[in-house]
Amino acid sequence: MFKHEVGALILRITLGVLFFLHGLDKFQGGIENTVGWFDSIGIPGFMAYVVAIIELVGGLALIIGFGTKIISALIALVMIGAMIKVKFAVGIFGNGQMAGYELDLAFLAMAVYLLINGSKLFSVHHFIFSKEEDVKISK
Repeated sequence: MFKHEVGALILRITLGVLFFLHGLDKFQGGIENTVGWFDSIGIPGFMAYVVAIIELVGGLALIIGFGTKIISALIALVMIGAMIKVKFAVGIFGNGQMAGYELDLAFLAMAVYLLINGSKLFSVHHFIFSKEEDVKISK
């Protein structure tokens, strides 16, 4: 069982760092650029803020292990949206101008794994709530 928790920790930290960096890049690179791009592909511009916040705050939450299942569900939705709205048209490996959806699919798989299984090892959420959960399980 411990090796499964180590694996989940590796997935959680990796996904968290990558999404935190993606969110940070959106804000540092000028969120207005992302807003404009969203508008140009038919997605309401305000969704750029929603996605960037999910990536930034959600990534940080995954790194520290807080709300892993909820954050993973949000990331899965972002990845599904990205694949359907943008990436499917260029194929799994891309078209030379835009990357395909292979990385998005890997992120989706990681998020779904964490959504289903969670990640308790070195998790702030588990540290805070484990006593209550242990009592509920034993009753």
